[in-house]
Amino acid sequence: MGSILSDELRKEHGIKTLPVRLGDTVKVMRGDHRNKEGKVSEVDLKKMTITVDGVIVTKSDGTEVPRPIHPSKVMITKLELKDEKRLGD
Repeated sequence: MGSILSDELRKEHGIKTLPVRLGDTVKVMRGDHRNKEGKVSEVDLKKMTITVDGVIVTKSDGTEVPRPIHPSKVMITKLELKDEKRLGD
């Protein structure tokens, strides 16, 4: 469930992709919600999707639900570095 890194993060860490984790800030690169940015609020490994704050869809009954997105369609702009295993430090 990897995603590309922004140019600044690529230069800083020397890698192109990382797995998306809870708390990362991502920018949607494809689809109806293109250019929206928000924090990852859910990672579903079984369905291979993530949920981003602010990316919602309105159902026919008027309720708003989060729109699942495949991680390959987003770019990580800010990393959540609380996990020691994240960058192999």
